[in-house]
Amino acid sequence: MPDSYAYLGPAGTFAQQALLTIPEVEGAPMMPCSGVPAVAAAVRDGSATFGLMPLENSVEGPVPTTTDELVLGEPLQIVREVFLPVSFVVASRGAQLDELRTLVSHPHAHAQVRGWVRSHLPDVDVVTAASTAEAASLVAQGKYDAAVCASIAAANNGLTVLADGVEDTTGAVTRFVVAALPGPPPAMTGNDRTTFVVHIRQEQPGALSGVLVELAARSINLTRIESRPWRERIGEYHFILECEGHIADPRVGDALAALFRICAEVRFIGSYPRADRANGALPEQARDAAFADAARWLASTREHGARR
Repeated sequence: MPDSYAYLGPAGTFAQQALLTIPEVEGAPMMPCSGVPAVAAAVRDGSATFGLMPLENSVEGPVPTTTDELVLGEPLQIVREVFLPVSFVVASRGAQLDELRTLVSHPHAHAQVRGWVRSHLPDVDVVTAASTAEAASLVAQGKYDAAVCASIAAANNGLTVLADGVEDTTGAVTRFVVAALPGPPPAMTGNDRTTFVVHIRQEQPGALSGVLVELAARSINLTRIESRPWRERIGEYHFILECEGHIADPRVGDALAALFRICAEVRFIGSYPRADRANGALPEQARDAAFADAARWLASTREHGARR
């Protein structure tokens, strides 16, 4: 069977736009889902091969629902990331801006246009929808006056664009990840990112510092760190970390093994090609050749002792 892709629907969301930037998706079955948990469930139950979910936005930060699915749910593994520039429009069935009384959108979209709405539509009632595409559909159905959505969602629903580029921060980007059931990660490209989760031992002072030291000692550059509560007990947290490199890199694999030894729990979330920029150059002591030389030295010393 061909690969299929679940995404945060309905059609016309930024998630669908991000999905369509992936060359392999052309001609593949696509499954719009009503929320991030439904996307994850479709992958877990085999309804879809892959699921695309929003992970973070350059303005609003992490998307907690996606983070929780990756951290707390049955294991999924990131195999790709997609960065999508985000721009919003205000669209209606024909009402003018000064006639609007209700404005509907996804909470992350509302947050990114808050200043524009305050300046141009100070008296509207803001309403929440499950996605920007659903917001456009609700306006098309006559339930609300206008939506903050993507231009494709406005076109799909026959709406009139009253204003475009209404985001408060130009150049905003949303990062999406493509998740699959656990399996061998994509091959190393030399410009990769690794995501993993650690649950530190609460009774051990300086436990988080110990995690960071293991990474720093191997010249591993962190690209992101986030905490989420461990729901079983108050005051305990999972830490989601992302770093440059691939689990097949000797230094990254060595670091993850060390963390497995010192942490209460480690969950590997994926190693995959990086989509935003190139990883930084490694110092000599962190390159594969240095790890190979060190391994040879250790093996020789164990077998022969010190040599001149």
